[in-house]
Amino acid sequence: MLFQDISKDLIAAMKARDAVKKDTLSMLKSKLKAKAIEMRVEEIDDGNALVVIQKFIKELEDEYNLFNNAGRADKADALKAQMDICKVYLPQMMSEDEIRAEIAKLEDKSMPSVMKHFKANFNGKVDMSLVSKIARS
Repeated sequence: MLFQDISKDLIAAMKARDAVKKDTLSMLKSKLKAKAIEMRVEEIDDGNALVVIQKFIKELEDEYNLFNNAGRADKADALKAQMDICKVYLPQMMSEDEIRAEIAKLEDKSMPSVMKHFKANFNGKVDMSLVSKIARS
């Protein structure tokens, strides 16, 4: 599971004295624990963990863009390194063709049915806004 992988990598980063990786994974692990508490579960499942990781990466990207636009290359580079560390835990996202093929398999192609199917079966492995756009066309 992702949570255990992140915990193992955090310990390895501490042993290797890799401060950037240690800090990044520590923040990510805290966010995962907070989500588990919010969901009232002992440990977060991989689907929800992927959503948390994607949200964390999005936050880092927003900060990266702000620092990059402000001319703070040092801070932007640090955030880029953090994003790269987090992206290791993301699976390969589904392509448009794969999404179209999956929608074609469904009997009920109504928007709520399609969105419910992808959220239940491909949570964290697909961009839901892309699914919505494809389902509308």
